[in-house]
Amino acid sequence: MRQAETTQHSGIRKDCIAVLERWIDQPEFFAVPELFCFEVFSVLCRVHPRGRDVFVEGVLPLIQGGVLRQPMTEQLAGDAARFVAIGLTGCDACYAALARQLQGLWLTFDARAHRLIAGEGVSHNLAEGLPEGWL
Repeated sequence: MRQAETTQHSGIRKDCIAVLERWIDQPEFFAVPELFCFEVFSVLCRVHPRGRDVFVEGVLPLIQGGVLRQPMTEQLAGDAARFVAIGLTGCDACYAALARQLQGLWLTFDARAHRLIAGEGVSHNLAEGLPEGWL
């Protein structure tokens, strides 16, 4: 069992690296709701002793490299409300709504959120590997 878990985690890390490499090479391929920055900062400050430094040195250059940061708009709020009605949190609903608006995919590790909206075709659970046609 432990070997299977290690292999699975190794595959997830490999997929995460592939996403990061694509983010660096093709930032215009990515979009995030503006709240992404706040969420990442919050998590880093909670789990890392130098959360602020890691955010400033590691995350901000990625965000400022050309990725679209979508502010909250009336249209995004309206589209997100549909996903809230399905069971997503307001934050997760914003990711799903933005993916729908841009005809893209929300890449997530939140298996529960992905299951809730799997029929919508706007999310992909990265724990299951990369999306089809990624490479």
